Amino acid sequence: MTDSAVALKSYDLFSPEALADPTPLLHRIRAESPVSVIPQLDSYLLTRHADILAVLKDRTLVPANMAQSLSQFSPEEQEELLPLRTSIELWMGHTNETDHVRFQQLLKRYFTPATVNGLRPRIRELTHELLDAVAEQGRMEVVADLAYPLPANVIAEMLGMPTEHREQLQAWSRDILAVFQIADADRLRQSQRSVLEMQEYVRGLVRQHREEPREDLISVFVAAEREGVVTEDEIVANCVLLLFAGHETTATLIANGLKLLFDNPDQFAELRANPSLTPNAVEEMLRCDGPASMIVRQSTEPFELGGVELPANKRFYLAMMAGNRDPEVFPDPDRFDITRKPNRHTAFGLGAFYCLGAALARTEADECFRILLERCPDLRLESANVVPSPPLNHRLESLEVTFRAGSTATEDEQM
Repeated sequence: MTDSAVALKSYDLFSPEALADPTPLLHRIRAESPVSVIPQLDSYLLTRHADILAVLKDRTLVPANMAQSLSQFSPEEQEELLPLRTSIELWMGHTNETDHVRFQQLLKRYFTPATVNGLRPRIRELTHELLDAVAEQGRMEVVADLAYPLPANVIAEMLGMPTEHREQLQAWSRDILAVFQIADADRLRQSQRSVLEMQEYVRGLVRQHREEPREDLISVFVAAEREGVVTEDEIVANCVLLLFAGHETTATLIANGLKLLFDNPDQFAELRANPSLTPNAVEEMLRCDGPASMIVRQSTEPFELGGVELPANKRFYLAMMAGNRDPEVFPDPDRFDITRKPNRHTAFGLGAFYCLGAALARTEADECFRILLERCPDLRLESANVVPSPPLNHRLESLEVTFRAGSTATEDEQM
């Protein structure tokens, strides 16, 4: 660390207390040293909402490419993991800003408000189908039975992926998740195997779409390839990213959001009584326990933040979960309030690297919660298995719920 960092306090984000519940620690850090040091990661931590906004808007701080973390491994391991690194470096959001914007502009041809809103009927159909499948059991494991398969099916259909291959998509995605975590070489080897298998599969889809263009996202990519806008390798790598990110984010939002409702029965009751609050409830879910609890940026040159001179070529961990609970911005910040307005959270980032799929994730969650609460008014929590994913993250591995058997029957079946 530089001399300017000597005065900054350092904190252990890997302590048992932080792993169990980082919220109290993050409140303390924000109050004591909103710009602080993470010694285990040789990085800086930002916890104040205003500082996080400033960094997200600052173009001299670029997304920290996940591939860069591979430099911690031995030269032999780095060589072995080179195919994974090569793929990641083509992912939108992991390239330089020029390439990112080029790909983002291409995707905006497809991710229009009209296109996303036009998906609502299909999202409703898929939600009903998933609930029909568990209706007679009187119970379901929300993560596996609803939260993951719903957005996985949506993004797979958007990319023209055949129905029979969608379970394989989820298996690949579980392996790729390690790229976004602190993972050892063995887990990354498995990630690499899945990425390469997924790329080969997508390459076959691209060939099919060249011969038979359709009304889907891969056909948009293929048309752009003919225009010289993108290469085949870029198409393949970013389809892998979209197939993963296109359902992982929404799945986490749905599962974590339902857990928040169970943890706050007064808000659950209010949402049941007033379904029109669902869009607002989704925003509060994003604020309190959104899919991205942390965003990482890399400084390209020295800069000043909050009166502190900070160096170039360092990583900055933006604790979104801390910024989104900053009492300077959010009154009573630890309260889950589905009527909260305004709600200026940063769950989907900001600026040039704002999450392109934000509108889709919101739409999927909105439809899912409306249908779930309408069809399962007596939904009850049986168990939840939450696993820490340091630093400052966690994963809801399972969420077991029960309801009156047959109570999820569709209206036609009830008549």
